[in-house]
Amino acid sequence: MKIAITGGTGFIGSKLTELLINEGHEIVILTRKEKHPKNGVSYVKWLEEGAASENGLENIDAFINLAGISINGGRWSRKHQKQIYDSRMEATGELLRIIELLPKKPSIFISASAIGIYPVSLQAVYTENSECQTDDFLGRTVYDWEMKARKVEKYNVRTVLMRFGLVLGRDGGALPLMTLPYKFYAGGTVGSGRQWVSWVHIVDVVRAISFALHQTRIIGPVNVTSPAPLTMEEFGKTISLVMNRPHWMPVPSFIMRLALGQKSKLVLEGQKVLPKVLLDEGFQFEFPKLDSALSDLYK
Repeated sequence: MKIAITGGTGFIGSKLTELLINEGHEIVILTRKEKHPKNGVSYVKWLEEGAASENGLENIDAFINLAGISINGGRWSRKHQKQIYDSRMEATGELLRIIELLPKKPSIFISASAIGIYPVSLQAVYTENSECQTDDFLGRTVYDWEMKARKVEKYNVRTVLMRFGLVLGRDGGALPLMTLPYKFYAGGTVGSGRQWVSWVHIVDVVRAISFALHQTRIIGPVNVTSPAPLTMEEFGKTISLVMNRPHWMPVPSFIMRLALGQKSKLVLEGQKVLPKVLLDEGFQFEFPKLDSALSDLYK
């Protein structure tokens, strides 16, 4: 397949590009910077004045939209929240414009999303059929992002919304910050410890995206989380065990709120999310349990 990727040089995008190249696909990455083709990847400039991106995107079979400012970086000031929201709306809107102009439409459009669309809960268990949330910043952002992405369906393009959980990788995402206290023998339970952490190894993230490319029955929301979510206390104890470090210094909720502001919700609140669609379609997780995932990342 000829696949166009936005955010193709980021945390998830770079790993995905490597996997798809190894599978024999032709990759085109949309970027703001001029780049020459390299290692089987070509580049098309976009989101810059005068960039007629559609001219370099003929005969694309699939679009994968991973573009957007990371929610993990920076304090959630009003300015940063606006940048997080606007970056996703702008990128998705530009892809809609491009697809509208293409004489040959792609067969599939995969858009990144997040489990933040589900309400925070200690008791509820969420699948793709569960009710979604729109009453806080992250919930509204994800909901609006998905609604915009679904506009491509009017062109009869199969649309898949990959709702990522907490993505674990050694060189990106939230894990390096979560494990940092343990490296200094100061790790412990964050907040109440009862909040759910629906996590997933980066390897299974990119494998799930590839899986959705080829499984034509997959349409709409897809939870990209391990089938074995844990509470924050269990999560911390597993880090302690794998890294052979003590788990003893609790971090009270008010400290996290002082340090991170509204972004503290990412670690103080959570949802128990299960990947029903992936499991029903026969997807096999390479790292279904946290201890094996962390052992792989820190071996």
